[in-house]
Amino acid sequence: MRLENGRFVVYGNAIAASHSKKATKWQEMFVNKFGYDPDEKYTLSVQENEYLGPIFGVKNIVRGDQGAPIDPENAVICSTIRMGFGHYRIAMAGASCARAMGFNPYWLDLLAIPGITTDVINWCNTWYSRWSRLSQRSGLFNKYVWEPVTTGEPTLPGLYWFLNTWIVGWPWRFLKTNVKDYKMSELFRNLHEALPSDMPVLTSHMWNCMGAVAGGMTNVVDMMFDNWPMAFQLTEGAKHGVQSPSGYYGFRTMRGFDESGKVMNPVPPDALFYVGHHVDHELVENIEVDCAARLRRMKDNEPRRFLITMGGAGAQKELFKAVIEHCIPLIQRDQVSLFVNLGDHKTNWDWLQAELAEHQDLIQTHFTWEDTQAFADEIRTGPAHGLHVFLHDNIFHAVYATNYLMRVVDVMITKPSELAFYPVPKIFNERVGGHEMWGAIRGAELGDGTVEARSIPHTLQAIDLLTQNHDLMELFCGCIVKNKSIGIYDGAYRCVELATGTKFERQPAG
Repeated sequence: MRLENGRFVVYGNAIAASHSKKATKWQEMFVNKFGYDPDEKYTLSVQENEYLGPIFGVKNIVRGDQGAPIDPENAVICSTIRMGFGHYRIAMAGASCARAMGFNPYWLDLLAIPGITTDVINWCNTWYSRWSRLSQRSGLFNKYVWEPVTTGEPTLPGLYWFLNTWIVGWPWRFLKTNVKDYKMSELFRNLHEALPSDMPVLTSHMWNCMGAVAGGMTNVVDMMFDNWPMAFQLTEGAKHGVQSPSGYYGFRTMRGFDESGKVMNPVPPDALFYVGHHVDHELVENIEVDCAARLRRMKDNEPRRFLITMGGAGAQKELFKAVIEHCIPLIQRDQVSLFVNLGDHKTNWDWLQAELAEHQDLIQTHFTWEDTQAFADEIRTGPAHGLHVFLHDNIFHAVYATNYLMRVVDVMITKPSELAFYPVPKIFNERVGGHEMWGAIRGAELGDGTVEARSIPHTLQAIDLLTQNHDLMELFCGCIVKNKSIGIYDGAYRCVELATGTKFERQPAG
């Protein structure tokens, strides 16, 4: 991004001078609010990651010299932030595939580095979570504010422009939002200047990507999220790994990134790559085995295993309650085994216990990683019955528990967030934000999930269909195996290739 005649320009597209001034003022607001020092120097080192280290060999990049020196030899940085669970999940896919390809993954969470990154992102995340939760409580707010913000498509134009300009901010889809985010992320420059400039970096959020580029890093690959192209995900100076062909076309043409609808200069092809879905190596490698196990359990009339996941924002309690209540008689008849992953939301376990006060005999809890892992390993070939609740005291295990359980469940129930891209049969419940709609469309068209169930009764209908019949399970599992054969789930490998120049070679399924 550069400034020409008072206007910021991205890939040859200039935004209005007035919007350029607002983007600069946005940056100045953070400078003044948090006392940003442009000359601040960072010292960085690495320490063991006690949670992901045993799984992926991951080490944390930390501020200070209390750890070991950063060794760029044969290393890949996986840069992320906690904003919900999806961005952590993408980074874990990058770490998993980097490890499988022989690299040492370093974990860089900008919220774990004290300083301006923590100050700014925490401020933004507080507001994001607030609006996201409000969208689940208020249908009017969701329809007229949150969906337009997250898609760039107005419901009522006049009200839309007022609410989104003065209350929430510019819609994510437009180029002016990209510039605004880049100017904010420039404040992360000093941190990234402390890293070797040519070290391979995989980013799972645009602020990580923008900060790395602003800090002079030259080998940055953004593992792009969602399936709805929005301008704020682009960073001129980085390579972008897009998960779908339609997403590739949308970003390539910058379709809809100007609010007036004008045709824009395209993103150059050397900055944009269709790579496929970002999925962990362990999941991709075992697709044939895991799908065969699902079909065997179905034919043997074992209880159908459902996994329902609570996201990082902890929304959709009403849906959780309805699904669990619907499944209780099915569990009692041994037709269903239900796994509920509460992530790291301890307060939601307190709520769920009260809701299930009359059914305590059905519940089996798994509150440590060792217990979760042992349970999943046991039922890989053994039976599973009852209602199982998973809760962990850290975000790493909270996120990865879902990934680990995916291999041993039959169906996952999830909003169409980043989990929409994973190779497991899925029921898509109602989205949180209009951008997520396109994740459900992608999954439904690929045949590894349902269409979006926009109401609780439709979600419950899907549960009944997948419990009582064989056709959908056979369809979904067949499509997942076929999708693997054409590289649909290879996105994380391809991003590592783009960052390192090393080609991934898949071993034949055995």
